[in-house]
Amino acid sequence: MKISCVILTMGNRVAELDRAVESALSQDDGDVEVVIVGNGADVPELTARSRPGSGSTIKKVRLNHNAGIPKGRNRGVQECSGDVVLFLDDDGWYADSKLVARIRERFAAEPDLAVISFRVMEPDGGSVQRRHVPRLRVGDPERSSPVTTFLGGACAIRRSAFLQVGGLPEQFFYAHEETDLAWRLLGEGYRIEYDAEAVMYHPLVLPTRHADFFRLNARNRVWLARRNLPWPLAVLYLGNWIALTLLRERSGASLRAWFQGFREGLRESAGERRPMAWRTAWRMLRLGRPPIV
Repeated sequence: MKISCVILTMGNRVAELDRAVESALSQDDGDVEVVIVGNGADVPELTARSRPGSGSTIKKVRLNHNAGIPKGRNRGVQECSGDVVLFLDDDGWYADSKLVARIRERFAAEPDLAVISFRVMEPDGGSVQRRHVPRLRVGDPERSSPVTTFLGGACAIRRSAFLQVGGLPEQFFYAHEETDLAWRLLGEGYRIEYDAEAVMYHPLVLPTRHADFFRLNARNRVWLARRNLPWPLAVLYLGNWIALTLLRERSGASLRAWFQGFREGLRESAGERRPMAWRTAWRMLRLGRPPIV
């Protein structure tokens, strides 16, 4: 079972990218194919190299403009040949040189497993952020469990399943593209697992650092519902997120941006609509996260 690792970069974090690539190339059970996608930028020269005698390789691909995270990762999957694809942020790195061996063993033994979401740790040993554990009841971050979504920059995906459901929705650009993919995989009968033993390091950064965070977050939630949910569930889902946003957010500017994005999501095309079966929604309820929140 061949393993590929897709790393998306803007070319502006050279030292961090070098570290990320090195962590993929230095796996004990190696021969990892690393595909680096320059998202509107040249891939910089790196010092990371394959080990002598290793079958690991590095391939560089450049997109002409910043096409967004889902399109960049889709292009990386097109360029790689692995049976399983790791997505790694360019400022993250793998904590354990045995990670690939674990991933290869699990996917080989569990044919219905589509995605493994990794446990994200801060390098200074800080606590795991709540948003990095993809379930409603976070509980103990060191407890593995089935889940209904995953972390886009800290995961492993069965390539055949990824292609079967059409990959990531490229028009999303940023935010919730993983959930769209996850829901479609669940609809095809696949499993998604949060594996607390599969660890990657990532510095503490807040998603709100992105200028368009609130607008894209809201727009893509609307698209997510319009693309994937039966209409009664779509109404509940969006109503719940309006209420949660009003309760959580105190900044007037942030709320204006969020509702601007919400209106865009209603007006603009969401792409192909493939509402999940009610049995899929029931399955998600049994997994602890019904598609209304």
